[in-house]
Amino acid sequence: MSLREVSIIKKNYWPTADSQTLEQATSGIDTERLSDLESIITTQYSNINGIVVVRNGCIAYEEYYNGFGVKGTHHVTSVTKSILSALIGIAIDQGYINHVHQKVLDFFPEYVPESTNSQKQEITVRHLLTMTAPYPFEDWREPLDVMCMQSDWVKYILDILGEQGSIGAFKYSTAGTHLLSAIITRTTGKSARQFANEYLFNPIGMKEIPSYNMNSFGFDDLFGKDVRGWVEDPSRNSTGGFGLTLNPRDMARFGCLYLNRGMWDNNQIISESWIDESTTLTPNNYGYLWWLREEDGIYAYSAIGDGGNVICCIPKKGLVIAIASQFIVNARDRWALIKESIIPALMD
Repeated sequence: MSLREVSIIKKNYWPTADSQTLEQATSGIDTERLSDLESIITTQYSNINGIVVVRNGCIAYEEYYNGFGVKGTHHVTSVTKSILSALIGIAIDQGYINHVHQKVLDFFPEYVPESTNSQKQEITVRHLLTMTAPYPFEDWREPLDVMCMQSDWVKYILDILGEQGSIGAFKYSTAGTHLLSAIITRTTGKSARQFANEYLFNPIGMKEIPSYNMNSFGFDDLFGKDVRGWVEDPSRNSTGGFGLTLNPRDMARFGCLYLNRGMWDNNQIISESWIDESTTLTPNNYGYLWWLREEDGIYAYSAIGDGGNVICCIPKKGLVIAIASQFIVNARDRWALIKESIIPALMD
């Protein structure tokens, strides 16, 4: 059986609304091997505020740092993108969006391009999901500060979409995912936050996310410790690539939903086909706004955000790891912590 076949075996488990926990000794975790995890985190990953490890549907390990606790919420930065991916899948399941090959400009009929670039006309929802739409900025040098100073973020993004580069080449863009949020609002009549509360967060027992009204869009407004709920742009679109605040247990719930291929308490929240499409390994190691990896016989897909915010799903191990962190520049890669300190503690 291939790794991919192993990864899509359906599991008949899910956490209950009360986030059932089991003693570590019965959850498939070797507690002795995890004994050094806390010291490793405090000395080498000091900006981690909370970690939840779920094994076979039950919380096997949970710790908080830097004054945070179970109910504390954290700006999960680009983990927001994977939430947007789920919302696009739900919108397609419900018929609001026809399919991923719909042209992006079809959702914005009032937009008049400033250039005659025909490439802009060919970009689809799938290109935004897979980060294969072209933009004029250099790789990994996206000018988000420029976007955040605009009065109309969507028009600004549509203006730069398809300019320079070629369709199909991987180029990571937070602006592109903001268009997906706007598409959700255009098609459903609800902000991504409202749509998520109704069709994703509430059905799996996550806390309802409140709106977060802002008067300015400086760095601290967008990424600071006082951010709450889900940030909105000046036009009241939920930010698509960042700006969502979650607690680690709810991050883990979202990971468990994907691990169980969209099923929660006998309800299909997201279609199995969308889960499979979103997490199928690609040459870019990127699915539908999920980072993918296959290493040493382990296949994993992860929602990853700046500062070390991570929801890592390892289907073959029945494992979900949610890590919430304080935003810092160049945070240490969490995969090393997962690979060296958590996976070896599993009792297969």
